[in-house]
Amino acid sequence: MSGRETSIRPVAVVGPTASGKSELGLTLAAELGGEIVNVDAMQLYRGMDVGTAKLPVAERRGIVHHQLDVLEVTATATVASFQASARADVESIMERGRVPVLVGGSGLYVQALVDDLAFPATDAAVRARREAELAERGTLAMHDELRRVDPAAAEAILPTDGRRIVRALEVVELTGLPFSASAPKVGEPRWGTILLGLDRDTEELDSRIVARTAQMFDHGLQAEVEALVGAGLRDGVTARRALGYAQVLAALDGEYDMATAQELTTIGTRRFVRRQRSWFGRDKRMTWLDAADTDLADRALQVVTERTGS
Repeated sequence: MSGRETSIRPVAVVGPTASGKSELGLTLAAELGGEIVNVDAMQLYRGMDVGTAKLPVAERRGIVHHQLDVLEVTATATVASFQASARADVESIMERGRVPVLVGGSGLYVQALVDDLAFPATDAAVRARREAELAERGTLAMHDELRRVDPAAAEAILPTDGRRIVRALEVVELTGLPFSASAPKVGEPRWGTILLGLDRDTEELDSRIVARTAQMFDHGLQAEVEALVGAGLRDGVTARRALGYAQVLAALDGEYDMATAQELTTIGTRRFVRRQRSWFGRDKRMTWLDAADTDLADRALQVVTERTGS
């Protein structure tokens, strides 16, 4: 096991969007004497509350939360910076004798916390040139180039994911090695973290996605985006691409109406859920729980007790 040896083991609650991770995370933190570490990339941003389903302070049961509201919308979220600061949070929580409860659905961020994930060198000039090529040639042409130089990376990266395509090409150019050479080494999770995967029946989850998206649009997502535009949202690289925010921005720009923005957000969330299930489903260390189980909290606590021997 990498990381500091300790009798305290963090607990991660991960899985697809709208499955109920936040509620279970709160319950576990309350029962275990813990603090929550957010592992949702978009909840890192200040002001991005409605569209990320960020729990209001009043609903956090007095439990300390880390890695929320730590970035301005103009900043670029990176896995490397998150890894450093979130690992420091986990270590600090454990040193205080409390249990870190990691909650979120950003697969790479979870992996950066619990696995030996190193980040290849980057070069601003190469990155800028590749981003200019992306703007000129488009994602499909760049993905074709990636397929020629690194077929494994092309297989793992969607043809529409321009940012990751650029990063993979940058790494290949700088190192002369496949992008996959920097893949994390998966073994015993750092700190002995207990990995709990939360999911629901697909039809039920889909209904929850529809309802949650409607609630976001009914409860101020447009106003939130308009306020964030004043804070520089359009200048950000990461934040403006978030689900819901990108669609509302397009509607504000006249590309379609707000009803279409809501529909496209729902569709995009369903696609994202499929990717989350694929990502977390590959992890054989995961203990999966049915979020619809009436004894969910008891079952989760039972798993933790069995793993810790307490």
